[in-house]
Amino acid sequence: MNPTPVNKRLAVYPGTFDPITNGHADLIARAAPLFERVIVAVAESPNKGKGPGFSLNERITLARLALADLPNVEVRGFDCLLANLVAELGAGVIIRGLRAVSDFEYEFQLASMNRHLIPQAETLFLTPAEQYSFISSSLVREIGRLGGDISGFVHPAVQQAMRQRWRKTQVHSQGDTHA
Repeated sequence: MNPTPVNKRLAVYPGTFDPITNGHADLIARAAPLFERVIVAVAESPNKGKGPGFSLNERITLARLALADLPNVEVRGFDCLLANLVAELGAGVIIRGLRAVSDFEYEFQLASMNRHLIPQAETLFLTPAEQYSFISSSLVREIGRLGGDISGFVHPAVQQAMRQRWRKTQVHSQGDTHA
């Protein structure tokens, strides 16, 4: 199998995006003018923790809604090794976000492994705007689950989807009565 030629103007931004946050959208919006195309690669990740809160298709849909105003950004799902996806697409750049110094060690390890697996692709680290540097998907899920206001952290479509998810969860848990 011949690998697809590498396009240094094609970038892949991988993640679980469970859910996509304004911090993710900020990084993508700032990366978009740097490349001909940015592919937001939503990982299936069924083994991460308890599994994603939203299905792969739901996360793809929400990401597409949140990024609809960026014409050179494409959202797609994947369920393989990132290096295989990058090679298949012929992408020359992997975008990763760094919120804080604490992210660096893990991200550096990933970048080093990806360099070993797919040496033709470079990893580009971007930092979010300061107002998004503390946002993480897990914090947003927890705040929302406990009834907090997440409107400043996610796109309105994501907020609506999360509210619907919590209502379903609350209705199911209220139905569980113990004698």
